[in-house]
Amino acid sequence: MGAPIAVGVDGFAESPPAAHWAAREALLRDLRLRLIHAWNPPSPEAPTLLHEDDLNYWAQRLLTDLVGELRDTHPGLRVSAELVPRETVPALLDAARDAEMLVLGSRGRGTPGGFLLGSTGRHVLAHGERPVVMVHADDRPLTADVTVGVCLRGANEETLRFAFDAAARRGGALRAVHAGAGGPESGEAAADALDAALRPWREKYPGVPVAEALTSERPALGVMHTAPGSGLLVLGRAETEPDPVPRLGPVIQAAVHHAPCPVVVVPCG
Repeated sequence: MGAPIAVGVDGFAESPPAAHWAAREALLRDLRLRLIHAWNPPSPEAPTLLHEDDLNYWAQRLLTDLVGELRDTHPGLRVSAELVPRETVPALLDAARDAEMLVLGSRGRGTPGGFLLGSTGRHVLAHGERPVVMVHADDRPLTADVTVGVCLRGANEETLRFAFDAAARRGGALRAVHAGAGGPESGEAAADALDAALRPWREKYPGVPVAEALTSERPALGVMHTAPGSGLLVLGRAETEPDPVPRLGPVIQAAVHHAPCPVVVVPCG
């Protein structure tokens, strides 16, 4: 039995859309779904409360109701849920370590001020050891196509593996974009390098149509201008040293705020 897809849930409106996206992905991959609600329980000295006032009761009720909703909406889904008595970030990072991927919810793009990514999401995206998917509350199913950002100066193997596999499972096309190529000579060299990076994956997934895109725009803009019409955007994240302030880089930062679809951040060696 494969590793599950994990999804972090809480009492906010972003959780159900993320859980339903994760449920569809679990069915697509024939995997279990694991709901995680990180929760700091009251101390043993805390007074006993009636269940209407007991926050532990409402935390468990949240999971029970969401599990029932998911089972009703997605027949055949194998789903479990658990309260994890830990701080949220370490609990989610541990869940990600044992999962095929971790799915998190983000506020919709109409959020006042446009700030969609909280500190929890930022830390998990920056330090997760497995792919982390950010699902916006207002994401709607688009196409089966997948867009992947390709960095020609870094490792792409895990990013391209995820992107080709996702496109194949969905029956969609793959758009591979490299941004920042400028000038005729550097553009030609970049085209050759992009073709070389994609060639082994094209051979492994011959049924996936692939379109290559090169642009001289800054990487964040180039990726954002290529993503519209896709159902998924896949980006790689270089390994970084532990830092109290998580650093995502401009492309990932732009994607989680402005991409028109769920964003997958894949850690690369």
